[in-house]
Amino acid sequence: MVQQTEAIAPESPPGAQQAPGEVVKSLRDHGALPQWRLMWRQFRRHRLALIGLIVLIPIYFIAIFAGFFAPSSSDTAHTALPYAPPQRVHIDSEHGMFVYGYSSTRNQETFEQTFTVDKSKIVDVGWFVRGDEYTVLGPIKSNIHLIGPTKAGEAFFLVGADHSGRDLLSRLIHGARVSLSIGLIGVFASFLLGMLIGGISGYLGGTVDNLIQRVIEFIMSIPTLPLWMALSAALPSSWGPLTRYFAITVILSLIGWTGLARDVRGRFLSLREEDFVMAARLDGVGRTGIIFGHMVPSFASHIIASISMAVPRMILAETSLSFLGLGLQAPAVSWGVLLEGAQNIRAVATAPWLLTPGLAVVVVVLAMNFVGDGLRDAADPYK
Repeated sequence: MVQQTEAIAPESPPGAQQAPGEVVKSLRDHGALPQWRLMWRQFRRHRLALIGLIVLIPIYFIAIFAGFFAPSSSDTAHTALPYAPPQRVHIDSEHGMFVYGYSSTRNQETFEQTFTVDKSKIVDVGWFVRGDEYTVLGPIKSNIHLIGPTKAGEAFFLVGADHSGRDLLSRLIHGARVSLSIGLIGVFASFLLGMLIGGISGYLGGTVDNLIQRVIEFIMSIPTLPLWMALSAALPSSWGPLTRYFAITVILSLIGWTGLARDVRGRFLSLREEDFVMAARLDGVGRTGIIFGHMVPSFASHIIASISMAVPRMILAETSLSFLGLGLQAPAVSWGVLLEGAQNIRAVATAPWLLTPGLAVVVVVLAMNFVGDGLRDAADPYK
């Protein structure tokens, strides 16, 4: 009987090395891709996450270069045009791009000012026009704006004006820089605290774990809103907008780290007795190497999901504090500060565009939640 044997390819000599191209081809043939490529491939399958990312990228880009995209500075006011309604852009062959001006009348009994379109007043509008000066990424100064009136000083309100006659669109764009950055900075600080304290608590256990957990329980037992009020009220009123901004960020970070610390502690307790951790100890790996080289990567998907979900919570927290008058205050500009001007029911009834910052918060928070869901699923591509 004849035995059939399979042809076995000769093995490469022990000292032979494959060319980089052959290594990449071999990895592709066996389906082994780098972790970031696996995550991106899985992330692209999440339709809502892609939509959220497409929404967030231009919003953050506009926030970074707010001075260029805003038609004017956040403080430029036309005091004769409080609560002026939005203007519609027109295009014709004679004037090009333009908006009509306003004519206003005041009720002698209620003193309410009413605006109507005055077609005899034409405000020419152009692209890349010169206007209010601003700084770009630090010391660089410029006065070029993406869109605005060709003649400096004329009223141009695409989204309407506030109670002082300031362009709401410009203030909305400038406020995005503060509201969006405070979420990232606050989450980064909370992440460091949560990972450090939660990791120490879960890895060491014993008395250290009990002490840390009692502190966390004490902080979590305090009602959030009164705690915000107390910490915000403790800030000196003499502090400037920038100092107050960083103080609010620190406050939000000090309150927001407890949940992540609890989650990290639970993960460390369940992982510290696993076989791969024991093998690392026997191999002589130190505590830092075990924690950051073995334990943390094993639940990276959970960390990514927690961080991505914490950013919108930080934005909502800052908006709530500023709306209640406990966070950032004028002359600082944030979405919460802008919404504070919409507390007057009469103002909202006559100028509903004052609620536009609230719509911006809803859009950004939804987009961040979608992206967080996609990152959570993509962190473990083999699921």
